[in-house]
Amino acid sequence: MADKFVPVLRFVAMSDLHFHDEDDVHVDRFRKGMKELYEYCDSHPDYKGLDLVTINGDFANNGSEIQMIKLRDALAECLRDGTDTLITLASHEFYTEGGEEVALERYGRIFNKAPDNDIVVKGFHFIGLTTTKGCHFSDEKIAWLRARLEEDAAEDRRRPIFVFQHPHVTDTVYGSIDWGEKELYPTLADYPQIIDFSGHSHAPVNDPRSIYQKHFTAMGTGTLAYFELDEFDKYYGTVPPRKQGAQYLVVEVAADNRILVKPYDILTGNFFPLEWHIDVPSDPETFIYTGARYLTDVKPYFPDDTFIDILADENGEMNITFSQALCDEEYVNYYKVVILDSDGCIVRQRMLWSEYYFYDMPKTVNLMIEGLIRGEEYTCRIYAYGFWNNRCDKPAEKKFTA
Repeated sequence: MADKFVPVLRFVAMSDLHFHDEDDVHVDRFRKGMKELYEYCDSHPDYKGLDLVTINGDFANNGSEIQMIKLRDALAECLRDGTDTLITLASHEFYTEGGEEVALERYGRIFNKAPDNDIVVKGFHFIGLTTTKGCHFSDEKIAWLRARLEEDAAEDRRRPIFVFQHPHVTDTVYGSIDWGEKELYPTLADYPQIIDFSGHSHAPVNDPRSIYQKHFTAMGTGTLAYFELDEFDKYYGTVPPRKQGAQYLVVEVAADNRILVKPYDILTGNFFPLEWHIDVPSDPETFIYTGARYLTDVKPYFPDDTFIDILADENGEMNITFSQALCDEEYVNYYKVVILDSDGCIVRQRMLWSEYYFYDMPKTVNLMIEGLIRGEEYTCRIYAYGFWNNRCDKPAEKKFTA
């Protein structure tokens, strides 16, 4: 049995704050999130420190002077003595008039920091790498990163190295297909002890695919603005109708290099009911958050008391409401709702998320189906899916007349 986990280091990883020039809710969410994080630290029985706040790009919506000053002032207001910062820049910071050159000058003047950094906190290296030309990395940037990694790893090849850049590394965490860049992969792959943090996609931190391990460990850092998801078959697109979110990762490290990651929901002030444990960061043979998770036998299911309510509105559209399916190990990811005519032929198919990305996940799901023939009989059939292509064995079903 492993020894009790006692942190010697704690930091928070967040990205995509999207501060605006005008008053906006994102600053309030940041303040709330920092207040609650210190409350958690103060209540911890073994370790009360918050050593580092990492903000991984797109902290500003367009990189204006006002937005950068807003972040500087929010940090000064919220952070206690003893908490350092590591900040990277990326595409949205470069949207300012004058582009990347102006944004980098402005950042250096306001924050008195370089855009690329390798800092040591409690004996652990933290590397922050700012992008160039939007969300790309030049040969010079990659060479700088490799040099830093080689020097840091030489100190202790078992100790984790924490790396931060705004875009995901392609084909790692959820969101990295549409919002990833492949340029860093060959470099990062040589250092399995890397714990890489990225944003850009606005994908939820409590999605179990937001941690991925293969050659190294990768994690997505969510957003304080709005959700976007990396699938294109949902009837409302990649941005869900209820899109506002605010999440981050609380990361704790023990003296023996074990790592505990706790996804947090700022909107409700709660840790999500899942944690990620990395026991040997430097050994890929011990990795558990791999592609093997797609081989699971665990499937969502509809309990016996599942209900489906189907009512026509004044425009003749059918309003379908049904209770959430269950999954014994994780959340339900999404649903496929199929409408069949009296001959058993499909006339409508709609895919929609379960809204698992909210801590207060709703107990029911609702959608509208349009264009059915009034007076005709139909069957509504609902399939529940998990995150690993695992579909329920038996769909929920109800007959109705349009």
